[in-house]
Formats: sequence, structure tokens, C-alpha cells
Amino acid sequence: MDIRFKEIPALFGKEHLTALLLIVIINMLLYFIFKNKEEKTLLKITHYTGLFMMLAEIFKQYFCYVYVFDRQLNLWFFPWQLCSMAMYCAFLVKYFKGTKQEALLVFLATFSLLSDIIALVLPYDMLREQIILFVHSFAYHGLIITLAMLAIMILNKRKDHKFYPAVILFLIMAFIAEIINVASHHLLNNIYIEPDMFYISPAYPTTQPVFNQLALKFGVYTEIVVYLLSIILGSYLIYLIIRHFQSERKTSKT
Repeated sequence: MDIRFKEIPALFGKEHLTALLLIVIINMLLYFIFKNKEEKTLLKITHYTGLFMMLAEIFKQYFCYVYVFDRQLNLWFFPWQLCSMAMYCAFLVKYFKGTKQEALLVFLATFSLLSDIIALVLPYDMLREQIILFVHSFAYHGLIITLAMLAIMILNKRKDHKFYPAVILFLIMAFIAEIINVASHHLLNNIYIEPDMFYISPAYPTTQPVFNQLALKFGVYTEIVVYLLSIILGSYLIYLIIRHFQSERKTSKT
């Protein structure tokens, strides 16, 4: 099971670019398959995609424990990163109605999409020598694009929706991530095995480009606030783009 590349895949190397190309092609095909589906069907597809991703995540945790960390405790891949939220939101969307369901859908269409694009363009932690882990990482992030597409299709069928419920959801998730970070730091006190959920651990400067320099210059807490606000702003810009195209679509129908 632990088959490996001869060399660790390089950023924008052939493995990385091939994975990106496959993600684009597959999602284009899925768009044409899903675009005329009813909202109820799209919600079911979203739910079962989330379920599949959660099962795949369980396998990934087992694989990492056995083949990456040699059966030693290591919480680096603990499944509460920002990109991890997509599988939970997708799975739960079937069980909520009204504003709560709307928050999940808008989150998938904005926050998840933004974090996923960044992760696919700069997949430093996904370029692993273990082929199974590499495939899982890119397949998972490819499915986040699919979920964002499904969420946008569902929102297109609705009269109106708002952004702020997704912001509240994001802040709740970030708060839980920080609890995990702080608790694990006090329990483990080892940077090499602690999780850094949402990359907002107060114990160490983030490894994220640009924000790392911000943390070193102005302090970790300042960097965390700026980082979270940047994610909200970037997600809101995506939301405005979605609303713009929705408005044009409605105008063209009248």
C-alpha cells in the first residue's frame, strides 16, 4: 500500500500540473451532468459526496498513522482544517433547513472554494512522496470544487440568500480550531506532532506565506486576526461575484 514516487513531487511539476488538469476536466464534465438537476437531487448529491469524503478521510487517518508516522502519535493531519470543513458541511446540508442550510451552502460556495483554490495552487503539504496520500489529497480538494459548484447551483435556484450566516459559521469553526490548537499545545508541547488547525495556532508563527512574515514582525495574535479577516474578505468577494452572475441570469430571463 505504501507505494512512493521516486522523488517528492515538485510545486508546478508534472504530477502537480497533471492533478490540476484532471480536476478541471472532471469538474467541467460534472457541471454538464448536474446543471439541469433539480434542487432536491443536487442536495442529495452534495450529502453523499460529503459522506464519501468523510469515509475517505477515515482511511487517510489510518494510512497516515501507519505509513507516514510509523504508528506514532501525530496530530498534524487532524481533520479540522478549513478545507476539512467542506466534507462536514456537505454531509450535514441534508439535515438542515432555512438559514442554517443556507449558511452551509454559502460556506461551501465561498469559504471552502477560496481555501481550496489556495491549497491547489500552493499545495506544499499535499506534495507528498506517498502516492496514495498524494492522490487522496488532490482528489479530496478536487471534490471541494465539485461541492462549491453544487452549492452555487442550489443557491441559483433560490430567490435570495445572505453572506453573514456563513461568516458566523466560519468564526465558530475557527474558534473550535483554536481550542484544538491550544489544548494540544498544552498536552503535547511539541511543534512536530501538534495540529495547527486553520493555521492559527497562537503557540507558533504560521507557516502560511506572507502571513508568516506578518507574525514575525507584528506578533502571532495580530497575524491571526489579519489572517481570519483576509479569509472573510476573500470569501465575500467570491460571494459578490456569485451574486453578480445570479443577477445577470435573472435579468436575462425577464
